[in-house]
Amino acid sequence: MATFTYEALNAAGKPQKGTIEATSSEEAVQRIKAQGFFPTSVKETKGKKSGIPGAAEAGKKPKKKKKSAGISFGGVGQKQLTLFTRQLSTLQDAGLPLLRSLQILEGQLKPSTLKGVLQGVCEEVEGGSSLSEAFGKHPRAFDRLYVKMVAAGEVGGVLDVILQRLAEFMEKSQRLKRKIKGAMVYPVVVVVIAGLILAGIMVFIIPKFEEIFTDFGVKLPALTRWLIETSRWVAGTNPGQQVPGWVFMLVSPFAAWIFFKLVRKAGPGRAATDTLILWMPIFGQLVRKTSIARFTRTLGTLISAGVPILEAITITKETSGNYVYEKALGKVHDSIREGESFAGPLRESKTCDAIVVNMIDVGEETGEMDGMLMKIADNYDEEVDVAVASLVSLLEPLMVVMLGGIVGTIVVAMFLPLVAMIESLQGGNK
Repeated sequence: MATFTYEALNAAGKPQKGTIEATSSEEAVQRIKAQGFFPTSVKETKGKKSGIPGAAEAGKKPKKKKKSAGISFGGVGQKQLTLFTRQLSTLQDAGLPLLRSLQILEGQLKPSTLKGVLQGVCEEVEGGSSLSEAFGKHPRAFDRLYVKMVAAGEVGGVLDVILQRLAEFMEKSQRLKRKIKGAMVYPVVVVVIAGLILAGIMVFIIPKFEEIFTDFGVKLPALTRWLIETSRWVAGTNPGQQVPGWVFMLVSPFAAWIFFKLVRKAGPGRAATDTLILWMPIFGQLVRKTSIARFTRTLGTLISAGVPILEAITITKETSGNYVYEKALGKVHDSIREGESFAGPLRESKTCDAIVVNMIDVGEETGEMDGMLMKIADNYDEEVDVAVASLVSLLEPLMVVMLGGIVGTIVVAMFLPLVAMIESLQGGNK
C-alpha cells in the first residue's frame, strides 16, 4: 500500500493538506472525498521522493537544456496556446501517455517561448510532478484558470474532456476579442489618415494662402486668423516656438495611453477608470456585455470541470478584467461562504441585467448552475456581435460628419478673405 500526499478543499472552501494510504491514486481520491474534502492534488510520496542518484542529476540536466533553448521575451500568444491545448486534448483522447503527448507537441514547435516552456513541463512530468503542478511553474504561459482546470481534470480522470472544454473556452474568448478589435480597425485607420491629411494641409497649404493674403493686404476674418495661427503652431513657425505642433500631435496618443496604463496600476485609479468606462455612452454597454459574457463563461467552465464553487468564483474574480465585476464577485464569494445565495449580492451590485440574475437564481435552484452560466455567456456573445455591428454602423456617419465639418471649416476660413479680395478688386475697377 502506497502513501499519497494531497491538497484538498473542505466544505467551507478552505485548503487542507495531508497524507493518506491507498493502493492507487483512484482509491486515494475516493478516500479523501469520503472524508468530506474535494481533492485538488494527489501525488504518491514514493514517486516524488525518488532516492535514485541519477534521477536528481537527470532533473538538473533538462533545466540546463531549457536554458539553452534561447532567450525569449514576453508570454505565450493565446492563439498558440489554444492550438496546443486542442492538440493535447486530441492526443489524450487517442490514449497516448501524457509525457509522450507533451514530447510530441514540444518536438513539432519551432524555437519559441512555448517550446522552452514545454521543455520544462516535460522535465517536471518525467520527474514525477503532475501536469497541473508543471503548468503552475510557468505562469507566463499558463494562468491560474488554466492550471486549476487541468488539476480538476486530473483528479476526476477526465483530462482529455477538460482540455477540450478549455480549448473551446479559449477559442470563444479569442473570437470575441477579434470581433471587438476588428470593429475598431476601420475608425482608427480613418482617424489616422485624416489626421495626416489635415497636418499636411496645415503645414504646406495654409502658409501659401497666408502669403497671398499678406501680399494683397486683405483684412482677415477671425476664423481665418485662428486657422493661420493653428497652421503656424503645427508647422512650428511661430516666433520662439521650440517644438512643432505636429510632434505633439504624433506623441500625444502614445503619451495618453502610457498615462492611462500608469493610472490603472494603482488600485484607486483602476477602480475609477473601470467605473468610468462602464458608464460611457454606447461604448460602456459594449464593455458591460463583454464583461458579463467573460465572467459567466469562465465560471461556468470551472464549475463544469468540477472546481469547487468558492475557488471557481475566486479564479473568475481574478480573471474578470474589470474592477467593478471583481468587487461584485467578491461579495458573491462572501455570501456563498456564509451559506447564502449567489444571486442576491449580484442583484444588489446592479452590475448585471435582471435576466442574468434571474437565470443564475434558477440555476441555483435546479442545480444546473454551470449550464445556465454557459447559456448566459452564449446569449451575451450574440448581443456583443449585435452591439459591435451597431457601433460600427454608428461610427461611420459620425466620422463622415466630423471630417466634413473640419474640411468645411477650413474651406470657409480660406474663402472668406478671397471673397473680400475679389470685392475689393471689383470696387477698384469701378
